[in-house]
Amino acid sequence: MDELVASAVSHWAPRFTTNGVAVADFERVISGLKDWDGWCSAWSSVGAEYEALGAEAMREGRLRSAGQHYVQASVCHHFGKFLFVQDPGQMREAHLAAVRCLDAALPYLDPPGRRIEIPFDGSRLVGVLRLPHGPGPHPVVVMVPGLDSAKEEFRSTETLFLERGVGTFSVDGPGQGEAEYDLAIRGDWEVPGGAILDAVSAEPGIAPDRLAVWGVSLGGYYAPRIASGDSRVRACVALAGPYDFGECWGQLPDLTRQAFRARSGAENDEHAREIAHTLSLEGRAGSITCPLLVVTGRRDRLIPWQHASRLAEEAGGTTRLLLLDDGNHGCMNVAAQHRQKTADWVAAQLGAGE
Repeated sequence: MDELVASAVSHWAPRFTTNGVAVADFERVISGLKDWDGWCSAWSSVGAEYEALGAEAMREGRLRSAGQHYVQASVCHHFGKFLFVQDPGQMREAHLAAVRCLDAALPYLDPPGRRIEIPFDGSRLVGVLRLPHGPGPHPVVVMVPGLDSAKEEFRSTETLFLERGVGTFSVDGPGQGEAEYDLAIRGDWEVPGGAILDAVSAEPGIAPDRLAVWGVSLGGYYAPRIASGDSRVRACVALAGPYDFGECWGQLPDLTRQAFRARSGAENDEHAREIAHTLSLEGRAGSITCPLLVVTGRRDRLIPWQHASRLAEEAGGTTRLLLLDDGNHGCMNVAAQHRQKTADWVAAQLGAGE
């Protein structure tokens, strides 16, 4: 295993299986890899297997199974793409496959999903809306990815909220997923966040006065940044997010720095660091007046837990800090210690089931 493959496995292995990859698929991909250059194609091959199973199930009228296979295909293609910025052509091909497979799955999920496109800054932001069964209007949590995640990765997390009566809107923002080719990473996420909340609030079956935001990794910065500038946010969850991303630059894996340079439009490493410093909650945290849940792990090697502690201390409203001693980045290695608690907390804040 070469250095970059080893780095990906070391930092993110629990994330793959927590977010939908079968353990057997993860093991066979990793065991067969000789170097990072083969990463994307290896995952895409597994994605193609599931896509073929989905097509077979569709032909035979087994629609639930088709949806399940297409979801697996989408997440495998996504993980082929997630940090593969050194080969933009191959990366984009894998990404288009991930999007295609998720779109194919949406009508057959339980509950089903619906693709929504939001005009923004001369381009568009694309999200997936899923609402719980039963009469609305429903509370909704907007789910914001990080640097290397996208809406294709969120099915297992959506389920936690949906089971508790909270709708989900998983969305690609600037520099993420479907928006990353036209819109660069930006720090002022209250702007795209406002456009996203406008669009969600206008959808039928949604309670516009019961909206939350949740974000992971760099999304753990974006979510509180939205909350700092929009009073419609009733609750906010920041999972493993930075207070100032530039302060983390020196300890980030090379794969992460490469992805940030590509998705921020930076000219070089120093320029990327400068842009990273614009992703800061300095002077903003005090404006977060809604209830805030901050989750982080002491063993996070990408974003030190002290960033979460600072956000919790400076936020202007009621705040809870969940600091997990054994948690890695995103706390995916200790998922049971925070994922259900987070979903319960959001449901309570939004009055789900009332």
